[in-house]
Amino acid sequence: MCYPEEGALLRLEEVFSATLARINSLVLQPLLSAGPEPPDARGRECLQLLQQLHRSSQQLWEVTEESLHSLQERLRHPDSVGLETLLLLRGADHVLQVHMEYIESYTSCMVVQAFRKAAKRRSEYWRGQRKVLRQLLLDVSSEGATGPVLVQALHQPLARHVQQYVLLLLSLGDTIEEHHPARELVVHAATLFGNLQSFMRQALDQAVATQALWATLSSRLRDVLCSPAHRLLQDSQDVAVMVSPLRAERVLLFDDALVLLQGHHAHTFDLKLVWVDPGQDGCTFQVLTPEEEFSFCAKDPQGQVVWQWKVTQAVRQALRGKKDFPVLGAGPEPPEPPACRCLAYTFHVEGRLCQATYEGEWCQGRPHGKGTLKWPDGQNHVGDFCQGLEHGFGIRLVPQATEDKFDCYKCHWREGSMCGYGICEYSTNEVYKGYFQAGLRHGFGVLEGAPHTPLPYKYTGHWERGQRSGYGIGEDGDRGERYIGMWQADQRHGLGVVVTQAGVCYQGFFQADKMVGPGVLLSEDDSLYEGTFTRDLSLVGKGKVTFPNGFTLEGSFSSGAGSGLQTQGVLDTAALPPDPSSTRKRQLGLGAFPVGSRWQGVYGPFRDFVRAGCPGDLQEALLGFHTQSSRMLRKSQEYLCCERAHPEDSRDSIEDILEELLRHRKPEALQQYLRKALSNSLHPLGKLLRTLLLTFQATYAGIGANKHLQGLAQEEVKQHAQELWAAYRGLLQIALQRKGQALEEEEEAETRDLQVHGLVLPLMLSSFYPELFTLYLLLHEREDSLYSQGITNLSFFPDTKLLEFLDVQKHLWPLKDLTLTTNQRYSLVRDKCFLSATECLQKIITTVDPREKLEALERTYGEIEATVSRVLGREHKLPMDDLLPLLIYVVSRARIQHLGAEIHLIRDMMDPMNTGGLYDLLTALESCYEHIQKEDMRLHHLPSRWDSRDPW
Repeated sequence: MCYPEEGALLRLEEVFSATLARINSLVLQPLLSAGPEPPDARGRECLQLLQQLHRSSQQLWEVTEESLHSLQERLRHPDSVGLETLLLLRGADHVLQVHMEYIESYTSCMVVQAFRKAAKRRSEYWRGQRKVLRQLLLDVSSEGATGPVLVQALHQPLARHVQQYVLLLLSLGDTIEEHHPARELVVHAATLFGNLQSFMRQALDQAVATQALWATLSSRLRDVLCSPAHRLLQDSQDVAVMVSPLRAERVLLFDDALVLLQGHHAHTFDLKLVWVDPGQDGCTFQVLTPEEEFSFCAKDPQGQVVWQWKVTQAVRQALRGKKDFPVLGAGPEPPEPPACRCLAYTFHVEGRLCQATYEGEWCQGRPHGKGTLKWPDGQNHVGDFCQGLEHGFGIRLVPQATEDKFDCYKCHWREGSMCGYGICEYSTNEVYKGYFQAGLRHGFGVLEGAPHTPLPYKYTGHWERGQRSGYGIGEDGDRGERYIGMWQADQRHGLGVVVTQAGVCYQGFFQADKMVGPGVLLSEDDSLYEGTFTRDLSLVGKGKVTFPNGFTLEGSFSSGAGSGLQTQGVLDTAALPPDPSSTRKRQLGLGAFPVGSRWQGVYGPFRDFVRAGCPGDLQEALLGFHTQSSRMLRKSQEYLCCERAHPEDSRDSIEDILEELLRHRKPEALQQYLRKALSNSLHPLGKLLRTLLLTFQATYAGIGANKHLQGLAQEEVKQHAQELWAAYRGLLQIALQRKGQALEEEEEAETRDLQVHGLVLPLMLSSFYPELFTLYLLLHEREDSLYSQGITNLSFFPDTKLLEFLDVQKHLWPLKDLTLTTNQRYSLVRDKCFLSATECLQKIITTVDPREKLEALERTYGEIEATVSRVLGREHKLPMDDLLPLLIYVVSRARIQHLGAEIHLIRDMMDPMNTGGLYDLLTALESCYEHIQKEDMRLHHLPSRWDSRDPW
């Protein structure tokens, strides 16, 4: 079934298609062939706009022809071709878009008066064509200027055509049944073309107003502002408004820009970067831009409403990137433009951002969110911004004078300055990792020079306002020495200890980087000097030397070029030999640097983090982050990135960490939780442990591996364990507070010590163990050497003779059940005698936990008693007089290297509350160790029947 409206639409399309063809031949083609290409820029612009209009007209003709064909096909086969196949219905949106593109091209030509300018070039031709053109138009006189006639000829047929579309589609919608499958398409098409009528009227009105505006401006302003893209939306000459503090004489609102006129100058503001802030009274509102803030004040509330609404809708339309349809303010977006946007802008006002280009997120006229700043000199900053300032994590590249050299700052920023943790890689190949305040190094940090430079150096410690101040470790690779102590104003100042690569170390007071007053000098052979000396270790002035053998030399010392050491004093050889360990084991730094205050710059940020309630956005700034170490980052500005753990993206967010902490409060679960936390580099406790390990290695590894620093290192490890437990308790308190609960009452000292030594210290000791145990090895090297020699001598004894040599009672020997030949008995006895106890004792070296070492020792005693009980055939508790020789036997067969270092480390690191039981067993093991050291002397006095080389 066909409807009458379909036939009317067919005739309408036929007429319009013919009209478009006539417009093309009578108007557009002559406009485009009006002569050679214009020499001026404006003329070329007009020509390009006319060419675009011609293309749009051609597209409009093509879609009209397509619509015509669909109507013809429908009328020829009404039974097989449904109404919904009509292009006007199934492709209404496409047809609409083609019409809108033609309207845009047409109004652009109007705005710059392209028709009038083109008509002037062939005025005679157009006067002859006026009568023909009038046939295309209604209500147009054949007299008058050619320009308006051309304008009407290119617009009026389209307006009439769209009007007929609407009428016919509305009629068709009323005619077809309500449940017809094409009814919704008809209603939709009628609505679209009805809206198109409104859009055309508004577009034409804006173009006419914009065209008329140019005549009211000076030629200079007209040259600046006249553009085919501009559409005038509001003029302060129509609705008065005052702008302060800029005192604009006239305000023009275009669909893409806000323009303030002052004399012959025009201040233009891109609407995409304009924010409207409603005022407090009924006549004023604020306008915010990246570099200006000004207020609009109308004469009455109605004027304020007009301007505020127009500016707001123009901003929203500009951000959408297309005109509202059908009229301004009727787009699908919410009426208010978004406060947050993502755009690029180049600053022009004098200041630190002058000529810099910001690309990124904005809010209320200020960079806010993530973005990139680029300066003309090559300086770049990418990161987080807040209210126009760098705030949060950011990376900045600062070019240096040398080509392709940059300083790269990967840091946290606060209100435009570096503040918090950062990593800076300088063009000199120096690297700083640590904290900043107000753009300067402040707090804990590590500065390291290039590793292969002639003068390598490294500083690990505290900074104040950009200078080394407080406790710190300085390593001078050129001199081969390490300074441990106090600094002030970038110089060694206060008490300090110096350790040299040659094994010499000294302690004294420093002032302005020089040692002043008396000090203590310890040489490699354990000679001790107390007095004054120079930086190159020359003895000068009064002093006293104590030699390893106990001799002392006290007097005045001097040294000249080539004359060696000269002294005048008293040499005392009559003094009793001192305890060899009094000099050899002398410890430096103890008491000089209170252990609780050495690394406050490391503990402090963690305490601040907990005190602030563990905020996720400050986690990196206070606890540090992980970045790629490749220096390629500084060589290319195209890859400003940082591989770091973002709190919001990490599976170990602070919220998850606190939740998990609450689920693991019971003792058996707490140990597993702490072990996992301390091994996780993204966990706050794991980060703290890694930083403490960094300071420990900077102090005691390499050059710092000196036996005279063992005491300093030992108390430092214990302090770190206490701080880690306090850190855990701080996190627990925050986790409970977030659940509305309170932490239990303050821990008693005894409970805290039990947790520190029984729980935290064993878990963290493995991290510090290599450096710490090395110090124990060096400190007890001589005793362990004697012990090793004793073990070697005892190893020559067969089992039975060793048991006899050690005065082990024969009824305790595990040999009476053996009924083997001599060779077999020798083999089995040598391999099996107290083997289980020997294997237990050897497990001491397989763990770093002092308690596990003691438990291995306890099991060793148990295995000895179990073996004896089997020999005696009954339970038997060994008294210490019987146990000690058997233990010496087991120790000698276990052959544990560096047993003295192991014993002293266990004693120093074990739980101080464990004063009995295992502690007594450790004392017994120490007695065995001392006994074996003396065996070398005993063996030299054995009678001839004690030939240790005799196998049986």
